[in-house]
Amino acid sequence: MKVIMKFDFDAEGFDKVHFKDALNGQKWRLTMWEFDMWLRANTKHAPDSMPEDEYKAYERTREEFHRFLNENGLSLDELV
Repeated sequence: MKVIMKFDFDAEGFDKVHFKDALNGQKWRLTMWEFDMWLRANTKHAPDSMPEDEYKAYERTREEFHRFLNENGLSLDELV
């Protein structure tokens, strides 16, 4: 299957932001996956010296991050 995306740079109302979004989609996806793994590592491998409020902040941030993804119909599981 082939998918061809066409952008008319000369069209009135052409939005360069949407064009860049289309080009950089994979970069965004991989960056978000890396951020999620960083958050996960900070809770899974947290040192005993980590204050409880810091640990909870990482957990809450990861939960909210996944909520935002879900609300927008996105999943990091599709990367695997």
